[in-house]
Amino acid sequence: MILSAFRSSKHLGSLLLAGTILWTGCKKDGPKNDPVTYGNSFVLTINKDKAMYKPGETISFSVNRPLSGNLKVRYRHLMETISEAPFSATWSWTAPAADFTGYMVDIYEVVDGKEKIHASTGVDVSSSWTKFPRYGFLTKFGKLSDGEIGNVMDNLTRHHINGLQFYDWLYKHHQPLAGSGAAPQAVWKDISNKDVELSTLRSYIDVAHQKGMQAMFYNLAFGVLSDAAGDGVSEQWYLFKDVNHTTKDKHSLPQPFFKSDIFLTDAGNTQWQQYLVAKNADVYQALNFDGFHIDQLGDRGALYNYNGDAVNQAATFKPFIQAMKTAAPNKKLLMNAVNQYGQQNQIATAPVDFLYTEVWGPNEQFSDLANIIRNNDAYSNDTKRTVLAAYMNYNKADQAGYFNTPAVLLTDAVIFAFGGAHLELGEHMLGKEYFPNNNLQLPDELRNALVRYYDFMVAYENLLRDGGTFNTPVVSCTNGKAVIGNWPAQQGKVAAIGKEYANRQVLHLVNFTNANSLEWRDTNGTQVKPVNIENMEIKITAAKAVKKVWLASPDAGNGVAAALNFTQTGNEVTVTVPGMQYWNMLVLEY
Repeated sequence: MILSAFRSSKHLGSLLLAGTILWTGCKKDGPKNDPVTYGNSFVLTINKDKAMYKPGETISFSVNRPLSGNLKVRYRHLMETISEAPFSATWSWTAPAADFTGYMVDIYEVVDGKEKIHASTGVDVSSSWTKFPRYGFLTKFGKLSDGEIGNVMDNLTRHHINGLQFYDWLYKHHQPLAGSGAAPQAVWKDISNKDVELSTLRSYIDVAHQKGMQAMFYNLAFGVLSDAAGDGVSEQWYLFKDVNHTTKDKHSLPQPFFKSDIFLTDAGNTQWQQYLVAKNADVYQALNFDGFHIDQLGDRGALYNYNGDAVNQAATFKPFIQAMKTAAPNKKLLMNAVNQYGQQNQIATAPVDFLYTEVWGPNEQFSDLANIIRNNDAYSNDTKRTVLAAYMNYNKADQAGYFNTPAVLLTDAVIFAFGGAHLELGEHMLGKEYFPNNNLQLPDELRNALVRYYDFMVAYENLLRDGGTFNTPVVSCTNGKAVIGNWPAQQGKVAAIGKEYANRQVLHLVNFTNANSLEWRDTNGTQVKPVNIENMEIKITAAKAVKKVWLASPDAGNGVAAALNFTQTGNEVTVTVPGMQYWNMLVLEY
């Protein structure tokens, strides 16, 4: 059974159900995720040397195949063209001075009086990655060549991933580094008895920094293994299921695949906090990590400390985070809120740099994803962005196969439109909470689309993730091509999500016209591709006189914005949207 409310820990080898391990990390026959082929090399793409740039930094570009013609490179912020230059196979651009700004860079030519977009990419110019976090993960730390590491990191760079969670790299949860900070061991076994090479960790961290990414080490806030007493963990630091401290709370794991169960300590116990602070200091001395990704296990029910006092585990999170920040003030922190457990009053108000929610049932509807992101915005007074760990095609991932493209793109469209990011990309794509599970492969259509979606999220980050107020503008389709309904999503309709800025009205349109379910996880991989809607005439009630209407979509035109003709009568604006597959962003400029 799942060990906590709607959640099994990532350490479970995916999920323990009725005593059966559904996935144990053993290779299965069928599709494999090879980092060499995971990238976007089979279509024309613009590559950059980093995932993110500081203002004034030089950005180096290249394309992955020869191009000829009367081509130009164009640099845009939203619909404003900043500059253009003749195309060359490799080129550079100086990042503008404006901090926390997204740009679209495209290669185009004019053919028969019309623009032909050949390729594009997004550029994030930000002095800190946590303003617009795009979080990825790593799971394999055995002996890897520079080429293997480079392939993985080049792919993540192309998706603009600017932060990495180093998952299950630990020697022991209560002693994450094998050896000391001054003399770490060269190799050790992780919780699942896989080799971890110190040199591989160091190489990944170094390459991450070269590519403008930050590296976060993963650990629980309160986990120890069975041999913890010999390493100085006191019996009085544990959490218990009874008032007489006879039964320790533990997270059971199948052995010998895993080397120990995980026993829970009291994250609010100051002696435990200082013990882990010292162990983390060893980590930071030996490895140039940028911060600590803190995990939890969700609501564990009634718990007691050694003295028999009831412990509200969620209430221990904030003091734990504060202790970690005090000990290492220059390091970044974030904490997983499992299904929002502890988020509102503890994690969101603690010194974490952004909010991270692992989503489980009953939050299975697309509307639940939106609600979590909007709630997190409110909990942090709109100062901390959200990353969702939301695992796609969950049951399908028990066997070898392929991710279902429509489900992933609809889910990303909703998450991105509401200002969140999706933890899904690493050496492979996530289908389970046990990150090494790589049973599902990316089909070519999805592989190509994800690059465009991440370009789109970056290029338009100032409309997607940077202020504004969600609203519900009056909108309708007037020529019968579709039925539009305000959010939340409804089957048979295009969902409209409004967001208002001082001089703009943004309208996201997400296509659920022929969706067979409104459950984002699409656990068995059965969601169907939305029907393409052509020449949809839309009427929108605008608050002011409109001077320009433009459209951008990750599904068309390489995400490059295009102006649309419109008419305005009173406060009603009419515009024809030429096409729509999954997600369009329509912008009215006042």
